[in-house]
Amino acid sequence: MTFAESRWGNAWIEALESASLDAGRLSRGRTYARGGHVHDITVTPGRIGARVDGSRSRPYRTGIELDVFSDDDWDRFLSAVAAQPSHIAALLDKDMPHALADAAAEAGVPLLPGPGELSPRCSCPDRGHPCKHAAALCYEAARLLDADPLVLLLMRGRDERALLDDLARRNAAHASRESPAVRSGVDAKAALCAPPRPAPAALPEPLPVPPRPGIPPALPSAGPLPVDAAALDLLATDAAARAHAFLTTGGDPRPGLTPWQDAVRLAATRPTSGLTATTRTLYRRLAAGTGRTPTDMARAVAAWRQGGLEGLTLLETAWNPPAGPFDRARPALAAAGLPPLRPRHNHLTDDARGLQLRYGHDGRWYPYEADPGPEPDWWPAGPAAEDPVDALTALRQRDDSIPPAPSIPPAPSPPPAPSPPPAASPR
Repeated sequence: MTFAESRWGNAWIEALESASLDAGRLSRGRTYARGGHVHDITVTPGRIGARVDGSRSRPYRTGIELDVFSDDDWDRFLSAVAAQPSHIAALLDKDMPHALADAAAEAGVPLLPGPGELSPRCSCPDRGHPCKHAAALCYEAARLLDADPLVLLLMRGRDERALLDDLARRNAAHASRESPAVRSGVDAKAALCAPPRPAPAALPEPLPVPPRPGIPPALPSAGPLPVDAAALDLLATDAAARAHAFLTTGGDPRPGLTPWQDAVRLAATRPTSGLTATTRTLYRRLAAGTGRTPTDMARAVAAWRQGGLEGLTLLETAWNPPAGPFDRARPALAAAGLPPLRPRHNHLTDDARGLQLRYGHDGRWYPYEADPGPEPDWWPAGPAAEDPVDALTALRQRDDSIPPAPSIPPAPSPPPAPSPPPAASPR
């Protein structure tokens, strides 16, 4: 198995192997990396850390340290990047071309780690340089750099947001210096004396697409109806939602859904202005038809309204995201002064406050909240966000007076039959 394919990953492995004092430990480190012994990789300025399974039951705490750039180093590096429009475009597109390393070296800033620059640290008793656990982390770090080379810039001391903001300012200043002071124009006298051109014909106003599907008219309440009123109202509301989806996205929201997922989608088309008696009845009927409880349906509807099918999938299934944005979330939250969150699978959780972020396959962060306790009951809370800092900030700023998502009470049982009157006593 090859651990690196890009120049970034291969440079990392070369820096590790060139400073190693024991080829046997490197071999065991590769075996550990292939066997999935490295977990919970985190990247912070100057360090990449992880938990590595070894011979004992509790994983070892392992890290690799790398020197961060000084302010002068960053100034030279960003000036070299801003001088090349192709480098700017690549970084703004969250990519790092290999030529960027050459430009950094010419500016006197070695972006790639050199021999002896990686400093392994591990809680195991082995004093090898590196031990097999640190070697396993190094090989996994090479894969991480293949997938997201911007991680190297974070290790050198700048997170992605600060780097791109600084680069955008330098690019604007560089463009203003290179633009000519006097621009060619049109002679004012000739422009004023020229006959006016006829105005072009106005384009027809396009019909505006409403921001949300419409609500069908209410059915008459007087007299019996030949159809189930609640079912007819549901079908009409669903037809409006599907028509709105065709107008806004050009696609049908139903393809490939399971009966449970389609039932949740149908229930989510109901208006969101509270749980009316009709909505409660709808939730009970759809839940019963799919083998779920009404509370399951209410929670699933909240997840669907949060993110559609992806929101429902995150409610029901955890997954292990690949190295990249998920690993950079905790350092970004810490840099923003937000409380630390415990990682597990695609979840970042604050157990003490009952707050949680779930990372979706679409790259967005979905906020959840629950009452703190040994078995928290998690409910979707608010819309998804592209940035974990924005998602957690909005979740913490939610009004405490907003009650949690309501559950559906069970259907009332029928009243007991009246008791027969006592028999008359004989005279």
